[in-house]
Amino acid sequence: MYGAILGDMIGSPYEFDRGKKTKEFPLFIRSSMFTDDSVMTIAVAEAFMEAEPGASDDEIRQLLISNMRRWGRKYPYAGYGMRFSIWLAEPRPKPYGSYGNGSAMRVSSAAWLFDDLDTVRKMARLSAEVTHNHPEGIKGAESTAAAIYLARTGKTKEEIKEYIINEFGYDLSRTCDEIRPTYYHVESCMGTVPEAITAFLEGDSFEDVIRTAVSLGGDCDTLTAIAGSIAEGFYGVPEDLKKECDFRLTKGLKDVVDRFEGRRGAYAE
Repeated sequence: MYGAILGDMIGSPYEFDRGKKTKEFPLFIRSSMFTDDSVMTIAVAEAFMEAEPGASDDEIRQLLISNMRRWGRKYPYAGYGMRFSIWLAEPRPKPYGSYGNGSAMRVSSAAWLFDDLDTVRKMARLSAEVTHNHPEGIKGAESTAAAIYLARTGKTKEEIKEYIINEFGYDLSRTCDEIRPTYYHVESCMGTVPEAITAFLEGDSFEDVIRTAVSLGGDCDTLTAIAGSIAEGFYGVPEDLKKECDFRLTKGLKDVVDRFEGRRGAYAE
């Protein structure tokens, strides 16, 4: 989960194509802060941690809805999209057919809290369905969680790439140098997840993945959150970056991260 949150923080100053499309930039500046990506990542993680063993799909969905709404209302100015903001305020919220990249940005905990790929994909699907029940929204969440799980369980980058192509049909043939010149701010899963995966595939360390993702531009905080979440599974996260992340979180958010880190240790290899 640190990978997703750090990606969000580091990418946030360059959202809306405000960066220079370069890997040379300071990792943290004054405006490097968590956004809705981090808040919802933490909300989903807490929901999964609260689920009792053997909980039904409906029970897990209700936990997801409850936690997402509670955290969303606690941080109402974190930068939510308009439709999600409406969902947060609805007395009886329903999924609204979104294929936005929000389903992929918040899913990383599913890949750490469950210990087989089928369950990881199922939990990713449940986490998407409560809002992003369009097939592309679900695919974005499942593919991201699958990539993280494969990364953390020792698969090579080539194996991860092959799985994502075969299972989800994403085009991963372009290099970052080919993507970068014409890439722009887009908030769909299909316009963000393949690019984030490509940034992970090309990076040669956790930090390099983060820098590569930011250099692509676009919806930079979310793209980098997705790429960073996969990179964490493959490389881990340097301790100095974890400390910087902790410093920029509120106590409430940090408490959930700490609980998650304790829980995920029982599953991580």
